[in-house]
Amino acid sequence: MTTVPPPATPAPEPISPVQAAALRDGVLPPVEQVRPGIWTFAVPFRSGVPDATLVYVVAGSDGSLAVIDPGWTADGGLRELRDGLGAIGRSLDEVSLVAVTHLHADHLGAAAAIRRATGARVAMHGLEVAALEHERADAERTDSDIATWGVPEHLLAGVVEAWGSGRRVGMGRIEAPYADLLLADGDLLPIPGRTIRTLWTPGHTTGHVCFVDEADGLLFTGDHVLPRINSGIGLGGRSDTNPLRDHLASLARLEPYADLEVCPGHEYRFRDVVSRARTLARHREERSRHVAAALDALDHPTLFDVASRVPFSGGIESMTGFLLASALTQTAFHADLLGRADEVRRV
Repeated sequence: MTTVPPPATPAPEPISPVQAAALRDGVLPPVEQVRPGIWTFAVPFRSGVPDATLVYVVAGSDGSLAVIDPGWTADGGLRELRDGLGAIGRSLDEVSLVAVTHLHADHLGAAAAIRRATGARVAMHGLEVAALEHERADAERTDSDIATWGVPEHLLAGVVEAWGSGRRVGMGRIEAPYADLLLADGDLLPIPGRTIRTLWTPGHTTGHVCFVDEADGLLFTGDHVLPRINSGIGLGGRSDTNPLRDHLASLARLEPYADLEVCPGHEYRFRDVVSRARTLARHREERSRHVAAALDALDHPTLFDVASRVPFSGGIESMTGFLLASALTQTAFHADLLGRADEVRRV
């Protein structure tokens, strides 16, 4: 979940006061029941709080459990997941499905350990599996791109390590086979007695999905839409399409779901996903205007030159490694969306 600062528009009000309070206080929120047979709790990652993933547990009519985004496990022990299930009177042995919104380890990371412990199937979009399978070859190809960006020499090695041949899009803790069930847009999750549909929302990663539960009035958004921060885009490896264009289209796909309660992958639950999605789209549109202004002012600039004119938080001069690479690639996405990619000089 690489993020950029929120736009000035106020964040949506939380549905869950205890999740919002936990986020404010830097602690993990308690287990909560979202609907009958649906619960949520948080699993920390990178040993940090509030760096935590909101895990959702859905009970099927046959008594089996599905886990949406099981979060991170540093050692395969699954202690937090076992504790969360125990708090609702259930056990890990009852889990038969792990449904994952996208490939990042703070969402997918514990899936392999759950499969080993229970035999549960792991469900994920096929493009996420492809990205994980090809991540080494794709990362090495990206080295050639980085060499053309005009990155100052003293910053170049850090960018290559974080974004090129040193990069692992799954954060290096994902185990093959990555999925037992490949999801596509419109597919129903195999949870008895539930009708939860897959909504393909590329942008953050190429195969990112949300899960729509209209019967219960819920929308599980992973990292596609969060209440306070903007998730990064293009963070799932190389793509044949422009992740920014994909992201904007995916935000527009949420228009029919204004009445659903949003169950995001981080922070807290909230309402009115349409207003939040429009705010995120306006932020990207503003960024495009800054990129256009930079291209107007500069004569055959490098990508680094253009990004230096864009008001990223703290300025491009404060960035190194992954953050710098993300800012540069997002600048490239905007130039391409504007139809002005040919104005950027490749060195």
